[in-house]
Amino acid sequence: MNSEDLSVKIFKALGHPIRLQIVKSLLDQSRCVCELLPAFDYSQANLSQHLKILREAGILENKKIGVEMHYRVKLKGITTLLEIMDQTAIEYFETLDFKPNENR
Repeated sequence: MNSEDLSVKIFKALGHPIRLQIVKSLLDQSRCVCELLPAFDYSQANLSQHLKILREAGILENKKIGVEMHYRVKLKGITTLLEIMDQTAIEYFETLDFKPNENR
């Protein structure tokens, strides 16, 4: 796998709204699955599938502590990448004639 393939894999993993939310929730600290479940209205199996995709993309890493599986962001550049993505979205909305939170 070359760096371009890996970049595509990372963007694909972050391209799903749930996975993006999971990563954002792990930016400040590691969390166990039991802490993530209440924040997401999905089954543990569904959440585990999303976590697996994020791990396989190299974005997250996990560590078993006792009986709990803890996840954290593995790549430090992810924080910067997400900040740039958010800023780009804001910049895009500024080019339009409405605001992102405006209801039509």
